[in-house]
This record gives sequence, structure tokens and C-alpha cells, in this order.
Amino acid sequence: MNLILVRHGETHWNRERRVQGGSSDIELNDVGREQASRLALFLSNEKVTAIASSPLKRAMRTGEAIASRHQLSIEVADALREIEVGELEGLDASHLSTTFSNFLMQWWQGEGAEKLPGGESLVELQERSWAIVQRLLAEHKHGTIVVVSHYFVILTIMLKALDLPLRYFTKFKLDPASISILEFADHGNRLLVFNDTSY
Repeated sequence: MNLILVRHGETHWNRERRVQGGSSDIELNDVGREQASRLALFLSNEKVTAIASSPLKRAMRTGEAIASRHQLSIEVADALREIEVGELEGLDASHLSTTFSNFLMQWWQGEGAEKLPGGESLVELQERSWAIVQRLLAEHKHGTIVVVSHYFVILTIMLKALDLPLRYFTKFKLDPASISILEFADHGNRLLVFNDTSY
């Protein structure tokens, strides 16, 4: 059984390098809509049995493009919403490096238990997102599942599936509209594809 993890297409906040957490419901930009269309075509031959998405518009629009190729409805799951970043919401990268530099250095090097200022921790994010993945895997044992979500959601799901510590999230980077594929099998889980934007 395969789980296809799709990061939403580009938004103008991605382009501006602004922090885009669970409280920012930003639409796809023109590039993002084109990415979603191409991504949907790329996945059109997959035997997809279920599609779940974050409720945020950038993920939903990406998921709707994929679903239109498979005549499937989307399960909207709040648990797939991006990490709540609290005080960091909407800030640009240059502001982060000055205002929150000390905290972010500790957070970056931690074990995932520390909450972002006014937000949540990677541990909390992983717990809520992994719960829905487990249910989807149980309900669709012989198919391919597509989950459309966000940067930190996808990384925490991937690390849990591969039995890797949360601190390893710093070793991976996901581009907008990227595809990563996990294989779940009796002999163990494997990462088959990571951050593919070749389409």
C-alpha cells in the first residue's frame, strides 16, 4: 500500500518567504494553480482509492485538482492543517532571523517537544496528523492514498512512518507542489520518492 504525500502548490506567501502556518488561509497563486493542474495530470494514472486534505484553501485547491482526475470526493481533515506557528504567523524570513533567532536555534536543535511561541509543537502536530494516517491506512488496505497537506505535516508523517526522531526534520526540505511516496508493507515502511517536482 502506498501513501502519496502532496505539499500544496505555491502561494504568494511562499514567494515572499513568509511564515505560513495553520492560521493563514492563503489561496494558490497563478504558479500554484498551474502546479496543481500539472500535478493532477501526473497522478492521473495512479489507482487512488482515497484523498484527504487539510481544510486550508491552498491544500484544498491542490487536492481538488487531483480528485477531479479520479472521480473521488475529498475527506477534509482538520488534523492535516499546518502547524500552528503563533507569533511567527505571517513574518518574513529576515524578521525571524532577528526577532526569534535564539528561540529558533533551540527549537531547530530540539526533540520536537517545545512549542512555537503562541503555537504548537512538532510532537503535537505529529500526534494529530499520524492519527488520521493510521485510520486511512486501516480503511484502504489495498489501495493508494493521497494526502494533501503542508510542509511540517508531511515531514512529521514521514518521520513517524520511517521510525525516525523528529529532530531529523532539519535534514529534509520540501518544495511547494512536491510529491513524496511512502510504501507500507509487512516487511517495513520505505520512502520510495521524496520531493519530486519533475512533472
